[in-house]
Amino acid sequence: MKVLHTDIEGVVLIEPEVFGDARGYFFESYSQREFDARVRPVHFVQDNESLSRRGVVRGLHFQRGRDAQSKLVRVVRGCVLDVAVDIRHGSPTFGRHVAAVLSDTNRLQMFIPRGFAHGFAVLSDEALFQYKCDNPYAPQAEGAIAWDDPALGIDWQLAPGEVILSEKDRHHPTLHEAAELFDYNIDYYA
Repeated sequence: MKVLHTDIEGVVLIEPEVFGDARGYFFESYSQREFDARVRPVHFVQDNESLSRRGVVRGLHFQRGRDAQSKLVRVVRGCVLDVAVDIRHGSPTFGRHVAAVLSDTNRLQMFIPRGFAHGFAVLSDEALFQYKCDNPYAPQAEGAIAWDDPALGIDWQLAPGEVILSEKDRHHPTLHEAAELFDYNIDYYA
């Protein structure tokens, strides 16, 4: 696997080595040993999958405190714009984001560490999205910020009339209104 560093420390893209021939292709989508050595030691405990149609925006979600989650995300079918936002107060990149197109053809994965909000927009007719988490879902620790917070400056690559949101995702605070974010000086992996 090839690890591609982004403008925000800790957020990386992973490009697998694909072996193809007349029969099709093969690639290793995850190796704990390689991931620990090349990205960071993380023990994933839960795999999730969602199916969404074009225009769906999910996010920007996170879990607080001891329930904070790292995520390793990928697209099995279709294409999404995947976004990670630094929400660690005191970070030199606080409020900045990384956005990358993940698809079934480029096979890129994004690692989102603890201390980041995460979301994605579906750019294809539909997308089958999978992700690993290193902490289980904890509803009491849920947090989110507004996907369309103008201070974030995210280009979701969708026309305003195309965006489809859950009722819950329509009502999140902006980054500067959000309470209980993360502290850059705390190690959320300790």
